[in-house]
Amino acid sequence: MQGYVIALDQGTTSSRAIIFDRDGNIVSQAQYPFEQHYPKPGWVEHDPMDIVNTQFHALGAAFEKSGLSAADVAAIGITNQRETTIVWDRETGKPVYNAIVWQCRRTAPTIRQLLADGMREQILRTTGLVPDPYFSGTKIKWILDNVPGAREKAEAGKLLFGTVDTWLIWNLTGEHVTDPSNASRTMLFDIDKLSWDEDMCRALGVPMAMLPKVVPNAGRFGVIKRGIPGLEQLEGIPICGAAGDQQAALLGQGCILPGQAKNTYGTGCFTLMNVGETAPRSQNGLLTSVAWQAGGKTAYAVEGSVFNAGSSIQWLRDELGLISTAHECDVLAEQVPDTGGVYMVSAFTGLGAPWWDPYARGALVGVTRGTGKAHLCRAVLEGIAYQVADLLELMESDGGYKMDVLRVDGGASVSDILMQFQADVLQRPIDRPQTVETTALGAAFLAGLAAGVWTDMGQVQALRRTQRQFTPAMDPEKAAKLMAGWHRAVERAKDWEAK
Repeated sequence: MQGYVIALDQGTTSSRAIIFDRDGNIVSQAQYPFEQHYPKPGWVEHDPMDIVNTQFHALGAAFEKSGLSAADVAAIGITNQRETTIVWDRETGKPVYNAIVWQCRRTAPTIRQLLADGMREQILRTTGLVPDPYFSGTKIKWILDNVPGAREKAEAGKLLFGTVDTWLIWNLTGEHVTDPSNASRTMLFDIDKLSWDEDMCRALGVPMAMLPKVVPNAGRFGVIKRGIPGLEQLEGIPICGAAGDQQAALLGQGCILPGQAKNTYGTGCFTLMNVGETAPRSQNGLLTSVAWQAGGKTAYAVEGSVFNAGSSIQWLRDELGLISTAHECDVLAEQVPDTGGVYMVSAFTGLGAPWWDPYARGALVGVTRGTGKAHLCRAVLEGIAYQVADLLELMESDGGYKMDVLRVDGGASVSDILMQFQADVLQRPIDRPQTVETTALGAAFLAGLAAGVWTDMGQVQALRRTQRQFTPAMDPEKAAKLMAGWHRAVERAKDWEAK
């Protein structure tokens, strides 16, 4: 019986494949990292073929480990690092340039020009986004403007654009398609009309012939084509679900009702609140995106983005050498009762919501002669929590909903000290699920809903189970004082890089 769904979870630093049964349990999984490229300060790239090869390798390995046959698999769902931009040749399928990663800040001058041209309000009104190098539109423009011959080829209809979902689906099926959640992160998509916007494409110099067809998140994206090395057994299996990683995690956390919210602690931090079937525009520098389109209905989400979260723990490990594992950061942080007044603003690639400052840079403030590595580890963890607290305060204002509990997932959500401090500064409970692979689970839910494994949203919501809740233990006045100190530290980090 076709009760199994495969989720491809293509992330910023690795590609994974996870197979779920109809109860949401993990049957098997595989994961492969790939290389990060930093050609200049503030620039971040991936080799698109590394993305394909590691993802296909993970898919084949997870399927082999599962012991299942193709007949057992109802569908495949895809979730992906968003905004990362790939342009390739329609005929050869070869990329014309490396993938420009969502973290990359190279298009800050283009954003400056859009703001000077008075485009801020039009961009917000049409796309629900704020002008920032984060999004795909200016990355496409950069490739067309800087790769010899690319613009001419694009205007002749010979080049295709895709975010990572589109790139994977193209290589798996030959179809050039995307979903509304990923499309809504390009700065080219009208989130009310659910279609590509001609005016935004013209403003950014993006030929509309490059853009993929938009298919509902729980829909039909294509079937696995014949002759993919290592995936021959999966030929003919349909891809029935796709969503950007943060929207997928919102569904994987069971946040199907307006006012329900989740935060994913990954390379970055991404806080989303379901705001129902209408798309409010933020007055506080937050983003409005399509959460998903399924069963003929569209759900929207208000979102705040922290560019560097788990990456700041990696910085302690890889660049400073203060820790050898992420868990060691927790162990050291627990050795001191507080940071001793130290704040770490991890604006390595600028600040996201609500500041949207691509010229901000990391700042370590409040350091004294008594500051040790335990204080620094704790400051890094607390800095992640402060940024999330900033987002949720504004999110409640924009969405018009009061959040009762924050549901959490992602790699750093396993940190008890971070989760407790998050509850303290938020003054709200934190709910950590038994299955922290909620991003992949959300992609599986979308595919399974389209393929008939699950019948409705209520059924998939019921599969979410709590592993632990963290309740606030800090005096509210102390929490407010700490937040005020954090905001002073952020001011030191803002507008640092010379324009």
